[in-house]
Amino acid sequence: MTSQVDQSEAVDGSDGDEGRSGPGGGRSGPVVPVAPQHRGAKPIRRLDRVIIRFAGDSGDGMQLTGDRFTSETASFGNDLSTLPNFPAEIRAPAGTLPGVSSFQLHFADHDILTPGDAPNVLVAMNPAALKANLPDLPRGAEIIVNTDEFTKRALAKVGYGADPLGDGSLQGFHLHKVPLTTLTLEALKDSGLARKDAERAKNMFALGLLSWMYHRPTHGTESFLRTKFAKKPQIAEANISAFRAGWNFGETTETFAVSYEVPPAKLPPGRYRNISGNLALSYGLIAASRRSGLPLYLGSYPITPASDILHELSRHKNFGVRTFQAEDEIAGIGAALGAAFGGALGVTTTSGPGVALKSETIGLAVSLELPLLVVDIQRGGPSTGLPTKTEQADLLQAMFGRNGEAPVPIVAPATPAECFDAALEAARIAVTYRTPVFLLSDGYLANGSEPWRIPAVDELPAIEPDFATAPNREDGEFWPYQRDPRTLARPWALPGTPGLEHRIGGIEKQDGTGNISYDPANHDLMVRTRQAKVDGIAVPDTGVDDPDGEARVLVLGWGSTYGPITAAVRRVRADGGRIAQAHLRHLNPFPADLGTVLRSYDKVVVPEMNLGQLALLLRARYLVDAESYNQVRGLPFKAAQLADVLWAAIGALDEEDNR
Repeated sequence: MTSQVDQSEAVDGSDGDEGRSGPGGGRSGPVVPVAPQHRGAKPIRRLDRVIIRFAGDSGDGMQLTGDRFTSETASFGNDLSTLPNFPAEIRAPAGTLPGVSSFQLHFADHDILTPGDAPNVLVAMNPAALKANLPDLPRGAEIIVNTDEFTKRALAKVGYGADPLGDGSLQGFHLHKVPLTTLTLEALKDSGLARKDAERAKNMFALGLLSWMYHRPTHGTESFLRTKFAKKPQIAEANISAFRAGWNFGETTETFAVSYEVPPAKLPPGRYRNISGNLALSYGLIAASRRSGLPLYLGSYPITPASDILHELSRHKNFGVRTFQAEDEIAGIGAALGAAFGGALGVTTTSGPGVALKSETIGLAVSLELPLLVVDIQRGGPSTGLPTKTEQADLLQAMFGRNGEAPVPIVAPATPAECFDAALEAARIAVTYRTPVFLLSDGYLANGSEPWRIPAVDELPAIEPDFATAPNREDGEFWPYQRDPRTLARPWALPGTPGLEHRIGGIEKQDGTGNISYDPANHDLMVRTRQAKVDGIAVPDTGVDDPDGEARVLVLGWGSTYGPITAAVRRVRADGGRIAQAHLRHLNPFPADLGTVLRSYDKVVVPEMNLGQLALLLRARYLVDAESYNQVRGLPFKAAQLADVLWAAIGALDEEDNR
């Protein structure tokens, strides 16, 4: 039987730059081909995009559910962006608002930049998940709730005086009441599992239902479950049975009258895979190792949200990667710096609290002038702060958080996929200029994911260590601090190389010879030379997006604000506003033309997930009135929110002109 198509128009409600929101998702469209296994009697509505949020207790498997839906969406060919959000506790208090874990996925048939401002669909596994996420839902959104969890005790635990499923408070939404737990237990009654174990598969039932609802492929999830539970085949088959039961429920129940189709996106040619920021960064480090010929050594201590890099790199011993899980942060960076002295690509990974502990050794690396990558996956602070939430408040710590004059280059990726390129760039700078380099990612990039075009090896830049192999003086001596006149880098001499014996340490060195020196003039020279080396690093000019060249307002960002800023810029331009945009990957040194760019606009707006750290640096360096817009909520900006800020900046200039 052929599919029917509902041609009715979705509710008209803008959500950033990425389409129209309404029941099920974005704009309705014409009929599209549907795979035979998805064909049934129910109508199919074509959409251009959808934002789905799975929410439940941290033990309900929402991250796994979202990850599997994301993987199948990537394999289908949609563009996508994700936002995992979970408590810091390993198992947060069940049924409470602080214990809610969620996973938001935005997928579309066109280029998108953010996980979306507001979900079109919420899957709520309990009352806490509903209450925690309901304020984010636009009117007309779909809500799928697990009615089995809406007991008096569960409702009272989160402050519901009456059952919201029956008191009329959800009338503005399309509510689907589904007894997920009961249906899962029924599907698994012959599985041989205990009731408690069978209940755990309810997230797979929900995944199957959503997979039917949005025509996601199923083979990959079934293969994943068989692999994940290879040593427990009974568990694997139970999860697969629950997954299929969810699919069949969607196909047969009258609760869901319509399913939705979001066609694949038209991406540039190439081979793609879904990738998170931490995974992309890990692959970038491995690629840097291969392109430089240096063995990769990671000295690290587990810390959220950086631990995934340690986990991933430990799997790649076949590429010569060595990972050391140290007893603390200081030992981790000490080992990495020792590896760099021995001729390896030394890397240490951490988050803000760990950077504070590593600062003395980073200063030692500045003094030794050895390549070292310090990867900071920023999170909410200060102190322990918000371990699982995002922030970009370590910029000033990376810039200045050491004793003495200890300049360090800083590189910041803008998207999860760009973490790969940023790792290569940080390694290039570290090796070429013989310096530690900060790579500033954050929790939003680390855990978020998007499609990534896998590059060919010959597309990747070569990195030349150029080790010293012979004395560099006419008299046959080797001076460890005799510099390359172009880069000001000192020689990198491997220990044990005949004739290149030399001394290193944290006490100030004499220029050239490297001997200990307390001479005031020499110290002044060495301090200025180390600064000049960083200032002289070659970085690309500022890329400015100003289509007609008539914008008077420039919005400037760095790091993970790229997606929300660009979505906001698209929104403003679509409504007739003129706005220019630039985004910085290199934060130390800044691009050489940045000052000229800033002064060419009447107003510069700098959105940051901190209290204005980049804006402070810009004001100090270029004497421009950079206008900060700041947020430190542990969550990324929303596109609509930033669009309002940009319109306000444009309007303020218009008002000044009319005075």
